[in-house]
Amino acid sequence: MGSAEITHPFHPLRGQRFVVLKIKEVSGVEILSLRHAEMGSLAVRREWTDWAAPGTSREPISGQQPLLIDAPGLLALADLISSLKRKRTLDR
Repeated sequence: MGSAEITHPFHPLRGQRFVVLKIKEVSGVEILSLRHAEMGSLAVRREWTDWAAPGTSREPISGQQPLLIDAPGLLALADLISSLKRKRTLDR
């Protein structure tokens, strides 16, 4: 099937290339089963590899800074902060 390089900016194996064993779909997400020499097989989202469809890359556009957080992550952070503020008010 070939090989795939992990490209997700925060993945601990970023930049490493692995043999692709198979492709499967889990809850509508394409997953690559990759062969790791020490850990055996591992599952990685296709979009986190160089097999990602065009336009789904997390790499910055030339000359731009990479995103530190996306919109869903920002919303989750806002919810967390709001929750912590409510808890702090109740603790007083």
